[in-house]
Amino acid sequence: MLAVTAAGCGFQLQGAGVLPDVVATTYVESPQRFTEFHTRLTDALAAQGVELAESRDDAGAVLRILEDTTGQRVLSVSARNTPQEYEVFYAVGITLEAGGATLIDNEFLVATRSYSYDPTQVLGMSAEEQVLREALAEDLARRVLRRIAGVQAVAAREVSSSP
Repeated sequence: MLAVTAAGCGFQLQGAGVLPDVVATTYVESPQRFTEFHTRLTDALAAQGVELAESRDDAGAVLRILEDTTGQRVLSVSARNTPQEYEVFYAVGITLEAGGATLIDNEFLVATRSYSYDPTQVLGMSAEEQVLREALAEDLARRVLRRIAGVQAVAAREVSSSP
């Protein structure tokens, strides 16, 4: 009974959703093609069945990565002025254009995670930071896919509400 009720109300598990048909063939334009985010995003698009075009001319949509930056900041220091906690951040900006229209315009997303720093385990801390950076890139790629899937929902509502 619960399954019937959940299915009838439009409930679905959170995920990338169904991507719009207009992005079936997409060109990903980026000044940095070898970053964690770019790699995660193109892998996620391919996993959703999107064909990644080699050029703008071959694509139905162009997903431009405007920003792809990552770094870390000190969150707290000890009484001896040594770092105790860091924050790793990843920031991306995207624009999606298809069919002569801008579907997503200059949208910027930021993900952060913090971790404790132990100066006696420098190598482990470096590895932990890299793992966090990869997780942030993966998270941002999923958020971009959900945003692209949301474009279809908005477009469908606009079509159904027009006379």
